Amino acid sequence: MVPMSVVLACDLGGSSFRAALIDRRGEPLAEQAVAGPALDDHLDRSEVAAETWWALLLEAAGRLAREAPALFARIEGIAICGVTRTQIFIGHDGRALRPALTWKDARAGEAAARLRAKLGDHPEAGRINAFHPLARLAWLAEAEPERFRALARVLEPKDYLNDRLTGRQASDPVSMARLVACAQPGAASPLATLGLSAAVIPTLLAACDRVDPVRAGLPAPFDILAGIPVFCGGNDSWAAAAGLGALRAGYAYNISGTTEVLGVLGPEEVEAEGLITVDWGGLWHLGGPSQNGADTAAWLAGLLGGSGPVGARIEELLAGPRDPQPLIFLPYLQGERVPYWNPALRGAFIGLNRRHGPTDLAYAVLEGVACLNRIVLERAEAALGRSVGEIRFGGGAAANPVWAQIKADLCGRPVVVGKAREAGLLGAAIIAWTGLGHFPSLAAAQEALAGTDRRYAPDPARQVAYDALYALFRRSEQALAPISADLAALAQDPGPLPGLAAARPMP
Repeated sequence: MVPMSVVLACDLGGSSFRAALIDRRGEPLAEQAVAGPALDDHLDRSEVAAETWWALLLEAAGRLAREAPALFARIEGIAICGVTRTQIFIGHDGRALRPALTWKDARAGEAAARLRAKLGDHPEAGRINAFHPLARLAWLAEAEPERFRALARVLEPKDYLNDRLTGRQASDPVSMARLVACAQPGAASPLATLGLSAAVIPTLLAACDRVDPVRAGLPAPFDILAGIPVFCGGNDSWAAAAGLGALRAGYAYNISGTTEVLGVLGPEEVEAEGLITVDWGGLWHLGGPSQNGADTAAWLAGLLGGSGPVGARIEELLAGPRDPQPLIFLPYLQGERVPYWNPALRGAFIGLNRRHGPTDLAYAVLEGVACLNRIVLERAEAALGRSVGEIRFGGGAAANPVWAQIKADLCGRPVVVGKAREAGLLGAAIIAWTGLGHFPSLAAAQEALAGTDRRYAPDPARQVAYDALYALFRRSEQALAPISADLAALAQDPGPLPGLAAARPMP
């Protein structure tokens, strides 16, 4: 029997696009995932054509329409959530001026340094780094001045898709927080430093606000959804936290997808070194995204070979014998955002001996990411002056019980895995059902729909061993950071190293 209605919930991730038809109980009745987009990455560059995301949305929604046509015809609302710290520069004709700069792009590092000097003691100056949207605008002005002069708006990926669906450019205050902080009125505005006004920021709406209805004349399958409301949505971390039931003071959340995100929610605004402080609608978020996560495990699985899904491959690696002497892994394979904001950091295995094998490497990778979780958690709790009761854990890595237990033991906090297999999709559904009026508030929708599945309590015996390993991890970070910077510099001008000649362009 077909239910009365569903919503179309979408989660635009770093390595896949997921879409689901979810009913009022929070149950996904049909779900599709499309791999991609393929990023254009080279050294500190990371780009993707925004049109690629539109193609992924059409593909994922098209599969749903073919799989469950009766359900698809009963869609009441649409909500898209997705990756953040990714800018799409829109011209006055409403089209993207160039490929989007993804969360990994670090080309704005030098422009950020010059911008900080210009801003002086402005409150936002200390946050300006290679990943900051204002620094990327400064880079655009220097590297591509014609495109900069043609700039009308800055959108994030889910905003771009909402615009394609509705014809209206809008965003939410959380996703645009850093640009909003640069747009206070007057000549002293950081945006004005670049000759820009607040007009580059789209209309700001709450996550549950309607952007507009789906417009007529769109390609299939949206041609049959004309008039259906599209809700503003939020970034992937915010949506996943809602899907985990963690949007409440005193909770922490950890999303381990393509990248790792850890945040703590508190009742008041506080600052902590290297962490992002953002008003999440009456709750203050402290934490933010790193550059690593389940993708780091995927890197290891690919490096060691084997076949099958990454999750199954990691489980195989963890099942082998482990050497008594642990390894330390610094997980900075792509530089780092929170809490260091340093694109020049590099990864390392430390302490290798002749007995170490694939199982030791796998444990080291999982423990290295968990050590980074602990750094963020410690800084957030110190700033708040209190400890969190538990960490709600979601994302692909949450399916691995070994990793969940490692996080609990290393962080010293219970780790609770959410009931929803895809917390971001459930978060998007919570937005849509709340926007449609089926729940009086996000809090009520979260309480009704976001359940928990498994709980991992810290093991006191393992905590002692992990405290010692964590101390060595911190010492290793400090010792190797200067070497990382020198190695990153070598990549810009590597000289006559073996194996590089074929990769260089001919004169």
